[in-house]
Amino acid sequence: MAIAKAERLMNLALCLLGTRRPLTKRELRSSIEAYIEASSDDSFNRMFERDKDDLRELGLVIETVEGIEGDIGYLARRDSNRLPPITLDAEEAAALGLAAKIWQQARLAGAASGALQKLRAAGMPLAGDGGDYDAGQPHSALEPRIPAHEAAFEPLMLACRDRRPVVFDYRKSNAAHPEQRQVEPWILECWRGHWYVAGWDRERQAERVFRLSRITGKVRSRQGAFTAPVPDHVTVRETVESWAGETATGTARIRLRAEHGYPLRARALTVRELGDGWDELEIPNGHGLDAWLVEFGPDVVVLEPAELRADVIDRLRAVAKG
Repeated sequence: MAIAKAERLMNLALCLLGTRRPLTKRELRSSIEAYIEASSDDSFNRMFERDKDDLRELGLVIETVEGIEGDIGYLARRDSNRLPPITLDAEEAAALGLAAKIWQQARLAGAASGALQKLRAAGMPLAGDGGDYDAGQPHSALEPRIPAHEAAFEPLMLACRDRRPVVFDYRKSNAAHPEQRQVEPWILECWRGHWYVAGWDRERQAERVFRLSRITGKVRSRQGAFTAPVPDHVTVRETVESWAGETATGTARIRLRAEHGYPLRARALTVRELGDGWDELEIPNGHGLDAWLVEFGPDVVVLEPAELRADVIDRLRAVAKG
């Protein structure tokens, strides 16, 4: 069945590309074998409309033209279906390949895969093809991936795109129960393997950042326009990084179990072996560090400052209570 449909689509595309004048449905039906074998006019019309939509989704520009006698005709002009040369440098090709991987679990998975296939057909090497982007640079055997498994990712992505307010239940890391938040979402950002949405919290009348993995239940869209201006993208990215602990306001001392916590060790300013399987680290301390340290569980003990130690203990107690 898949082969028969592919052959039917190919024949329809060749007919529309090969004609110099618009072809009516009647002419197309008499020219393509699969249409001739259709059991009825209704069956043919449904088949033709699906095929026409499939070709347009594949990128074929099909024009609908009304004739002098009122007949509707179709054609695909060659000049409208000829792409200019595609030129991408190594960084651009790698970025496209990586960006397409984000949609593997989202609604745009098919469109992203189709776009990459078209670029490959044009001779453009992309991430995952196994070829070199630059003859002078070695190709890495590691394949980067950005996970997007949270159920809230797709509805929030669409809400950011369409500028639609949303409502969702959100459980903070130090809270036992979720609470409802009304948000005007601006943008999604991935940081340290986690997705965050930045936007305007209507109840608090302030900019807020929410981690998608802490959103419970469904993300529900709301009617109406945004009430707060959307800031520049760079400003939002800085907000996410600051909220998640990228911007340091001081330092903290922690005990870290040996051979554990490599992300913490990578950011450490100093590391001192304590013996008995523990090390002492001095790391940058910023907003959100307590939430990050909790993820390492019993492998981390906060020594100072006292405020950070208390925040981590509160978060661990909240997790223990469920």
